[in-house]
This record gives sequence, C-alpha cells and structure tokens, in this order.
Amino acid sequence: MATDLNAELSKKTAIFDLKVWEVIGIAVGLFIVIILSVLSMCLTSRKKSRRARDNIPLTQIPTVSKEIKEVRVEQVSAEEFVPRDGILLTIHDKSSEKESDKVLVHLGMGKVKNGDNSSQSGSFHHLEKDGGGSQSGDDSGWGHWFTLRDLDLATNRFAKDNVLGEGGYGVVYRGQLINGTPVAVKKILNNLGQAEKEFRVEVEAIGHVRHKNLVRLLGYCIEGTHRMLVYEYVNNGNLEQWLHGAMRQHGYLTWEARVKVLLGTAKALAYLHEAIEPKVVHRDIKSSNILIDDEFNAKVSDFGLAKLLGAGKSHVTTRVMGTFGYVAPEYANTGLLNEKSDVYSFGVLLLEAITGRDPVDYGRPAHEVNLVDWLKMMVGSRRSEEVVDPNIEARPSTRALKRALLTALRCVDPDSEKRPKMSQVVRMLESEEYPIPREDRRHRRNQAGSMEIESQKEFSDTDRSDNPDSRSNSRGYQRT
Repeated sequence: MATDLNAELSKKTAIFDLKVWEVIGIAVGLFIVIILSVLSMCLTSRKKSRRARDNIPLTQIPTVSKEIKEVRVEQVSAEEFVPRDGILLTIHDKSSEKESDKVLVHLGMGKVKNGDNSSQSGSFHHLEKDGGGSQSGDDSGWGHWFTLRDLDLATNRFAKDNVLGEGGYGVVYRGQLINGTPVAVKKILNNLGQAEKEFRVEVEAIGHVRHKNLVRLLGYCIEGTHRMLVYEYVNNGNLEQWLHGAMRQHGYLTWEARVKVLLGTAKALAYLHEAIEPKVVHRDIKSSNILIDDEFNAKVSDFGLAKLLGAGKSHVTTRVMGTFGYVAPEYANTGLLNEKSDVYSFGVLLLEAITGRDPVDYGRPAHEVNLVDWLKMMVGSRRSEEVVDPNIEARPSTRALKRALLTALRCVDPDSEKRPKMSQVVRMLESEEYPIPREDRRHRRNQAGSMEIESQKEFSDTDRSDNPDSRSNSRGYQRT
C-alpha cells in the first residue's frame, strides 16, 4: 500500500512536469504565506487605528479663572460618552456665582457600545457651556495633552541623568519642551493598577486648582498603559535638600528664608483645606515635598496620596500611608484621616526647619531619636534656646523663636481637636504677638501638665531679654 502511495505521489503532473508531492508542497506553502500576509495586514491596520486614537491633538480644556474657589467632584455614568463611570468636575467661580464649565474626566480603559472589549486610551471630554471652547496658551487651569513622543523627546528618552527624584509610585524627570519650557515629568509606575489610581488622585487633587504655593500641573500624557503628569520645573531644590542634603553645598538657609518657606507652605495648606470644596488633605507633607524657587517661595508638590473630603464629611477612613515621623498619631492608630493630620505633619516640618534635625534620627541618643518628644523635653526643661539649628548664623530673636515653637507645639498636639486650622497657623506665623489667643490660654489652664503652658511660662520669663530681629539675607542663605 505504501508502495502504491509513493508511486501515485511520484507521478508527473501537467504543471511544469512537477511531481504530485511537489505540487502539494507548493500549495501548502502558498496557503501558509497567504495566511501570514492576512494576519500581518490585520495587525498593521489595527496598530495604525490605535495610534490614531492615541495621538490626541494638543488641544486644551477651557481656561479656568484664577479666582476659582470651588470645584465639585461627582461620580457619573455618561451613556452617550461610551466610557464607564467618569468624574464630572463642575467648576464654580464664586465671584460670579455661575458655573463656568463642566468637564467629564474619564481616566482608564473604556468599552465600546457594541460590546467589543477592545481597550481604548483614557480620554477627556469637554461639555461646552456658554459657547466656551478650548484655547491655546499656558493660561489653562488644566493644561496640555502631551503624547508619549513629546515627553520622550523632552526627557532625552527618560535618561537616568535627568532623574530628579524617585518615590514609591513613580520617577520624576527633568525635561525641556520643544518651546524651551523646563518641566518636571512624573512617570507613574504601573504597579497593578496603582498608576491609574495615582494619576486619578493627582488630577482630582490639583488639576483644577491654582495657588502660588502649589506646584502647577501643566499637562498630562495618557497613552496605552502610560500615565504621566507634567509639572512646572522648580529649580532651587527642596527643603529636605537645603536642611540635610545636596543644597547645603550652597550654604545654610537663614532663619528668614526658613520662615518664608514655611509660611508659603502653610498658606497652600490653608487654601487646600479651607478655600475649595471638596477640601484636599495632602497626607504626605514632609520636607522633600516642599519645593523651593529662586525667590525662596515654597511650592507644595506630590499629591499622589491626597484624599478629597466633601462637604459634611468630618473625616475619611483609609489605609495608613505617609512618611514615618510626620504621620499624626490618631491617623496612625485608627486610619481616620482629616485635615488635622496635615496640621500635625506641618508642625513636625516646622520643628525640622527650626532645629535642622530629621523627624526621626536613630543616630542620636535614645531620648533624642524622636524630634517631637525631644523638643517637648527641651522646652519643658526651659532649654528652648538650645534647639535652634546651630548652622543658622544670625540666630532668631527670642520673640521669633517663641512664636515659631509655640505654633509648632500647637500643631503637634496629641489631641487633634486642639490643633489649629491652617489659616490660624498662617496668622500665628505672621503675628508679632504670642500665637496663642487669650481664650485658648484660658482653656489650656485646665490642663495642669500641658507642655504648651510650661513653654508659655518659660517664654514669658525670657520675653524681656528679646534680641533684636535679625536682618534678612537677600539670598536666603549664608555661605559656608
């Protein structure tokens, strides 16, 4: 039987005198080539259509008034817009009592109406109102869409030499746009959906607000699985670098420069907590997140852990996150978060700037490891003059030191209810008088063992020996 099959396959055909088995082989080969060609064409056309979707033109979401004080965030499901639940940001201008614009923000993967599960890039849809259209220029409160190619060029293919910093959820690169604008590009790591969450949080937290002491969000990149945020570049380091790190090679921050940075930070937090709705709780206030510009103005950055607190909400329950040493005790113990958690972190930041010490330093003796505990011990022992950073050449006056320490002590009060609001902290730091109001003093006299009362008594005893206020160094630092 095998011999017969071989004989049949070996017969010559009319096709160029080719044998039967040769014709069969050629036919099978042609069939495979045709199948591969069809698959290749399908993949190419699909890639082109996806690229066309991803390359969104650099249009902008409408200009937002600088006077905006309120932004409402609502979860909506918009059938006509195809994507799943989005976020409708209704922006109100309190000065005119009218809605200036509505923007539906959809971040993530969408689904087409016909049930096809193919993915799409996330997209922003502008719902036009009052004839408002997108405008060019950098005055937009939302910023540009950037393509992956734009940011690849800006950062020299995300070169290691351009890395400004790294965090748990991303890497920040220095970049320069085609028009010469310096930028900081935050590339969010795709950690099992964390990139999507991080991106959403930062957009919700500061995409719609503007304040001179908040780092400005210039734009976004949403392409495939990539999620990137483009910020203004602040080129004078951060407070952590000036107090403990690389910027110390330029000198040490003067007292006046430290107060200016802290006052700017306090104003930014007061704005986030009290001037907008929903309020924003930063949740990661620390020295490395306080950027500093050439004029020593503070720029609060990194809103990846921020939480929104809507009207009527006194707190939100969340997984405890933040930086060890700055986290408020009640939040660490219960997971209950509100703006008073930021107030505690600011108090630690204030003590860090006064003393030049890290919030937690295991290289010090056991009783000095925790900055807050050590500071309370020093004030209670009437040794407050000894806590000032020895690197400050022109020491602050006793009055200025008293004001700063009392403000810090109030901010780090273990009882969150007794901590001041950030707007009160701003007034305390700006005031020439004692930062604790009379009614608060009467209330605190009931607490016999209160450390703040001890510090007030000690400061009152030394008030007559105030030093004259030291003069400001125009550079903000003294040379080493």
